[in-house]
Amino acid sequence: MDVTNRFVLDFAKRFACARPGAKILEFGCGAGAVVIAGRAAGLDIVGADVFYSGSNARAEAERSGLLGSAILEIQDGKLPFPDSYFDLITNNQVMEHVEDLDAVLCELNRVLKPGGTVLSIFPSRDVFREGHIGIPFAHWFKKDSRARFLYTWALRSLGAGTWKEQAPTRRQWAADKLKWIDTYTYYRSRKEIFAAFGRYFQTELREPDYIRYRLRDRRSLAPLERLLDLPGAPGAAAALFRKLAFLVLVSRKPA
Repeated sequence: MDVTNRFVLDFAKRFACARPGAKILEFGCGAGAVVIAGRAAGLDIVGADVFYSGSNARAEAERSGLLGSAILEIQDGKLPFPDSYFDLITNNQVMEHVEDLDAVLCELNRVLKPGGTVLSIFPSRDVFREGHIGIPFAHWFKKDSRARFLYTWALRSLGAGTWKEQAPTRRQWAADKLKWIDTYTYYRSRKEIFAAFGRYFQTELREPDYIRYRLRDRRSLAPLERLLDLPGAPGAAAALFRKLAFLVLVSRKPA
C-alpha cells in the first residue's frame, strides 16, 4: 500500500477511535486496498466504485472476493446506501476523474450523516506535474494540440513519463497517454473546486498534516518534520506541495 493510502487509513483509524462504531465509506475504492486493510484493522468500512474502463480495478476487486459484499459497484451515479448512513467518507485521487463534480458531491452529501466528515485527496489544475502519466504541464495544453503532442513525445524520448512499458514506441506512448488523460481526467481550478465543495460542506485545506505524515513515514526524512515548526513553514510547505502534488481537503457536513 502506498504512503497516501496509508495516510487515508490512518485518518480513518483515528476518526474511528474518536467516534467508536463509525461507518466509513472509501469512495472510488478501486481494487479495495484501503477497504481490505481497514477491515483487517477492525474498521466498519466498505468501498464503492464505478470501475471505469481506464483501469483494471474491477477485476482485482473480484479476485479479492469482496466485490458485491464489502466493495459495491456504483450504478447510474447513485451509491447503494441509504440517506445519512456514513460518519466518514474518504477518497484518494478520485475527484479529478469525476466529470460532474457537483452531482458526485451531492450524492456524498446524501449518504453522509449530519456532522460527518469527508477526506478528499486530489490535484487541482494548477499542479505542475500530470501525475497519471508523469509529464509536467501535459494537462495545461489545449486538448488535441500538436504542440502538446510534440512536447510530450520529446519528454518521453528524454526518459520522462510513467508506465513506459505500455507502448511499443515513444511516439505511440505519447499518443496513448494523452488520449488517456483526455478521456479520464477533468482538472479544475481551486476556485471551481471550493465553490463545488462549498455548496454542501465546510472545507479546509490540510496539506501540512499529510506532509508531516509523509516525512515520518521514512526514517531518513523524519528529522525534517521539525522544520514545519518554524514560523510560516507550514503555509509555505503547503503552498509548494499543492503545486507539486495535490490538495488535501477535510470537509464537514453541517450538523
